[in-house]
Amino acid sequence: MTVDLAHLSLALSPGIGPARLPRLLREFGSAQGVLEASYEALCAIEGLSRPAATAIRKIDIASTERIVLRSEALGGQVLVPADESFPARLRAIPDPPMVLFGLGNVALLSLESVAIVGSRDHTRYGREVCRHIAGGAARAGLGVVSGMARGLDAVAHEAALDAGGATVGVLGNGLGIVYPSANRALYDRMAAHGCLITEFPPGERPHAGSFPRRNRLISGLARVTAVIEAGERSGTMLTVDAALAQGREVLVVPGPITSPRSTGCNRLLQQGAKPLLGLRDVLEEYGLSHESSARRMPVGASDAERRVLEELDRGTEVVDDIAARLDVPVADVLAVVTTLEIKGLAVTEAGNVVRKKVGE
Repeated sequence: MTVDLAHLSLALSPGIGPARLPRLLREFGSAQGVLEASYEALCAIEGLSRPAATAIRKIDIASTERIVLRSEALGGQVLVPADESFPARLRAIPDPPMVLFGLGNVALLSLESVAIVGSRDHTRYGREVCRHIAGGAARAGLGVVSGMARGLDAVAHEAALDAGGATVGVLGNGLGIVYPSANRALYDRMAAHGCLITEFPPGERPHAGSFPRRNRLISGLARVTAVIEAGERSGTMLTVDAALAQGREVLVVPGPITSPRSTGCNRLLQQGAKPLLGLRDVLEEYGLSHESSARRMPVGASDAERRVLEELDRGTEVVDDIAARLDVPVADVLAVVTTLEIKGLAVTEAGNVVRKKVGE
């Protein structure tokens, strides 16, 4: 795909935003016409500052070309609003992005999607709810959008991938930078089976202002933003603010009033936000039935296997808790889980934690 280097140069130039760039293009006829305009002609444009005019005059096309080559070397693509692959939802938000760098399957950007956001320092409850909502949404055919941060962002992406579904990660840095570094395996998995996007040029490291900028894209890509756990002054609440400003629906998972990780969620509910009490609440926003996300019980499963699999439909579970609810010995549950693992239907993690293996 040929990249309009003049347009990209302007999109990356400081002081040129979504309001000024269209005005410049109208005034000078094309991006190349803007670059060839004199300093005096640029300064005559209403709303264009002198520093911005100076920045335009100093644009180096060769430098922009190096950015494109760097993106391509990483396997990425450069998208501007005129491209067919550029997500229509992001064209319509306040302060729309002027350029996106994408890695992976950029067609996923146009899917009907749900944004899932929450605490980096989450509880076990938050993790279980997140896996349940993200996995169920993915199985129902929705894309899952989140921010590739540690915590519930990562849980949401992993659950969608485990379900064999689509997921988009919005980065607060450029392609080629893995932040946090602990997400290296997830980054590689997203590039191979999902999509990563960012406004920032390849190699640009995250900074204090990059994450609030990123948040508006997370909510912008989705019709609904689901909030799992959030403190009252957390970054998650900035995504909620962006979603509301964009006219998006916000669904909120209630949490214990004693948990600081749920104070933001509970405050939103107190202010009239819609409660998210289960996967059904998300699916109904898209006109989907709960059955559309349910995985059929495997043929030939024993009664014991069916009972354990039904428990795992709740999300990630501890073997002891399953045994207590089914009123059977822990050893019996462990034996069933082992059989399910052999059949490729379950996965055991550290601490006797087990989850259903989906998306096969």
